[in-house]
Amino acid sequence: MASKANILDALTGVTKPVIGMIHALPTPGSPRARSCSIDALIEHGLAEAGRLKQGGVDALLIENAGDVPFRRPENIGFETVSAMSVLGRAVVDEFDLPVGFNIVANAAKASLACAKAAGAGFIRVNQWANAYVANEGLIDGAAAEALRFRAWIDGDDIAIMADVHVKHGSHAIVADRSIVEQARDVAFFQADVAIATGLRTGHAADAREISLIREGGQLPTIVGSGVTPENAAEILDRADGAIVGVSFKDNGTMWDITNVDRVQRLMDTVRKIRQDST
Repeated sequence: MASKANILDALTGVTKPVIGMIHALPTPGSPRARSCSIDALIEHGLAEAGRLKQGGVDALLIENAGDVPFRRPENIGFETVSAMSVLGRAVVDEFDLPVGFNIVANAAKASLACAKAAGAGFIRVNQWANAYVANEGLIDGAAAEALRFRAWIDGDDIAIMADVHVKHGSHAIVADRSIVEQARDVAFFQADVAIATGLRTGHAADAREISLIREGGQLPTIVGSGVTPENAAEILDRADGAIVGVSFKDNGTMWDITNVDRVQRLMDTVRKIRQDST
């Protein structure tokens, strides 16, 4: 694996990469899955990947977003991992872009299993170190077991992108520890990339928080929510890249279809930022 200093460049071949989100349809066993077949799951995922690539993103991140309400990581079933792996392999085979997985809620081992099976290059983990109170209850940091599992499946080439101060939860458990210290924990537990987010899906990350996470972790730092053409210059002045999902969608929710024009508009802005920074 490339050094942490250039892991993003090694994955995508560009500076300030934009990773486009594929919010997958429900997988088997989830509450909404009765209206979705595996064929529909793959068809939808490939169509979304195609729109994101046409718009110019640098990588793709697949999330089992349709499985809401999400299960705790220890309860993620074989049916979810198998369906997401099949979808991921179809995306990897079809598109010449780096692909990653985020199996929620906080299912780092499941994400690694999907990445290994699909030939993907990275995963996102929302709670890598410490713990927080999420919609699913008390969620422990995943690092210790996930790193051992990654070694066991010979997956050391799969990069770990880990949130610091993750969205959709309460941080009361670690409220006596600064964001800088929490970022240090993420780095100490061997994440490759740190992620700064807002409070919820689509909510912009605080500029000062991005700087604190970079300061604490000394890792490549990307933003995991809320990037738009209007705020991209300010955010990417502090961050090394971004994960973008709902701002690409027709109506600004993860259930909608990606709008290629929205993707192109942001990517035009990002390319100008890249040029201005050289």
